[in-house]
Amino acid sequence: MEQAVTVPNQTPFSSQKRRLLAMPCKIHSTRYSLPRTPFTNDDFFAEFPELRGSSIEKTGVKKRFIAHKDEISADLALSAASTLLNEGKIDPSTIDFLIYNSADLDYYTPSTSCVLHGKLDLGSQCGTMDLVNGCSSYVYCLGIAAGIIETMGARNVLILNSSTLTKFIHSGDKANRFLFGDGAAATLITRSNESAIGPFVYGTDGKNYEKIIIKDGFARYPISEQSLVNRIDPYGNITNDASFDMDGTAIFLFSVRTVPGMITELLERAKLSLNEIDLFIFHQPNVFLNEHLRKKIGISEERFFHCMENFGNTVQSTIPIAIREAQNCGKLKSGMRVVLAGFGTGLSWSSTIVRF
Repeated sequence: MEQAVTVPNQTPFSSQKRRLLAMPCKIHSTRYSLPRTPFTNDDFFAEFPELRGSSIEKTGVKKRFIAHKDEISADLALSAASTLLNEGKIDPSTIDFLIYNSADLDYYTPSTSCVLHGKLDLGSQCGTMDLVNGCSSYVYCLGIAAGIIETMGARNVLILNSSTLTKFIHSGDKANRFLFGDGAAATLITRSNESAIGPFVYGTDGKNYEKIIIKDGFARYPISEQSLVNRIDPYGNITNDASFDMDGTAIFLFSVRTVPGMITELLERAKLSLNEIDLFIFHQPNVFLNEHLRKKIGISEERFFHCMENFGNTVQSTIPIAIREAQNCGKLKSGMRVVLAGFGTGLSWSSTIVRF
């Protein structure tokens, strides 16, 4: 896909007349970056031998990468962006907008997107923003990028998704340590002669926000002695209010209740049938859940893509990593119509259709 596409490098959009005309756009290229250190299932079972052969392996993860204490989310995002720009021979000055999507920010202020803007040597005409959302946020980023291109006349929008959630998972939280990995992805969205992204579906169930949460450590609940008091669930997983906590059963039920209807609504908006979609790439929470969704929706196995066995759940990075992996293995080819769907933290969900 990348080899045949030239990145537009015309006059920066800030010096153009702003127009509210439709500006079709497409995904030009994706790249991803992982931490230096893999954490394999053998490593995990060496620490928790009692879990070997248990149902935990149904999640489908065989290997994940864990960020070192000196390796932060923005570092992984910078690496992914640098790879994309260098391999694509893309001039940083042609990037009109940068979106950094992560819950892991360098500072309270300034925004991490500003920091990355400087490190990537992007032009002064380039706008930036941070987006703090979780599992559904890659599609949110695509929608924002499309809106920036349409309403501001931008030509090239760089999206950086990154997660180092494992830093916030308790060492005794066996289930989530097995499931999650760290990683970042970079996606370049460019103006196109034809619309290749959309329509979109978004939704939120904010009344159940606490089902995936790191409760203490920010404005509402600062860290206190009580934050570090451990609790153990019926399955032997340990966490506390300063660590990541997920109600797995509630998230499974939420996904099964929400995702099929979201896909139906998306196809209705696009005036397409299920069989007119070439490939489905969902957020990769775990293989067991996604296979349940695939069967419930009625998607054939050959049109549904998994890749989390080598990455784990990388939160907002799962979909762009899966896009790149699907391209690398030949599952995703030019001309295909692909449904992208995210769901989880918030609780929120989102989906769109992309023509590659």
